[in-house]
Amino acid sequence: MATKRDYYEILGVDRNATKDEIKKAYRKLAIKYHPDRNPGDKEAEEKFKEATEAYEVLANDERRRIYDQYGHEGLQAHASGAGGFHTFRDAADFEDLFGGFSDIFGSDFFESFFGFGDIFGRTRTRTRPREYTKPVRGSDIRYDLEISLEEAAFGTVKDLHITRNEKCPDCGGTGAVGGAGYVTCPQCGGTGQIRRTQGFFTIATTCSRCRGTGSIIKDVCKTCGGSGVVSQRRRIRLEVEAGVDEGTILRLTGEGNAGQHGGENGDLIVVIHVKPHLYFKRKGNDIICEVPISAFQAMVGTNIKVPTLNGKTVRINIPPGTQSGSTFRLRREGIPYLKGRGRGDQLVKVIVRIPKDLTSDEKRIISEMSQRRGETDSPPLIPVSEFK
Repeated sequence: MATKRDYYEILGVDRNATKDEIKKAYRKLAIKYHPDRNPGDKEAEEKFKEATEAYEVLANDERRRIYDQYGHEGLQAHASGAGGFHTFRDAADFEDLFGGFSDIFGSDFFESFFGFGDIFGRTRTRTRPREYTKPVRGSDIRYDLEISLEEAAFGTVKDLHITRNEKCPDCGGTGAVGGAGYVTCPQCGGTGQIRRTQGFFTIATTCSRCRGTGSIIKDVCKTCGGSGVVSQRRRIRLEVEAGVDEGTILRLTGEGNAGQHGGENGDLIVVIHVKPHLYFKRKGNDIICEVPISAFQAMVGTNIKVPTLNGKTVRINIPPGTQSGSTFRLRREGIPYLKGRGRGDQLVKVIVRIPKDLTSDEKRIISEMSQRRGETDSPPLIPVSEFK
């Protein structure tokens, strides 16, 4: 017969250790060597049992006194006497021992660490399985829609083609043939859990057949396979309001995936993306464009036609001496306000283009004009206050 190790040595505490120190040492060893953390490891299982036996003795004042005075032989003699003390040898002994361990591990320790409530299924129970027929809302569907700047400005109508889950037409969304309903799961007996014994513990896991509900469909619908929904391709017409911008979100209530067990449908979430325009740029509700004019037009002034976003043209008077980069405002020719009245403006920026293909006569004329205006090769600096 193998010689038993010293209980103090097993727990790693000295002989004067307090009860709190003994509890702390045991808790550390129990977590380290628990069978769930070491499946199939016989050495870990033995160390776990050894540590638990040591704790049973040293946590009890009377048993500790006997052990300190007489050792293992004294405990064995006491176990066979009137005191009735015995070292545990089977699952029933462990059950008695762990029944009083809430002060060591805390009331939620076994549930959070080992994945179940009371290890012997007596003092604590799991939350009851949810009803299988509890309504579940359908999920939302996201759709990214790309439109032109003109469509964003003035609104449009688009046909969206989506694939979504819809209520099964054959079972009405119940998942059962003819709405036959549900019966108790034969695998778990309606508990929603499968219990298995590992070492000295009974561990509860979610039933794979009913997924923890405790119920299964009596006669599964062949069309939807019991899910209650089928995939369908649909066309949905969407009216895009005037004034939408990049990133605008439009929600179509009830146009998402079907709910289960009578749950409401999800929504269709449409995210707007506006394609870049070749000539116009949006800034808030204003539209910006650039128009080139010649140096001669800028010097003497002119009247030009400018296109707008809606396709029509508007005339702008360019006064003499207009500088490159000057901006002119066309009132109410911009983007309409979303869900509001009025529109932004169109900002026209004129860019003076210097010709590069002047003829010899044109160069001579411009040179004479420059001399008449007294222009020299030493132009004055521009004050900082006039920097643009």
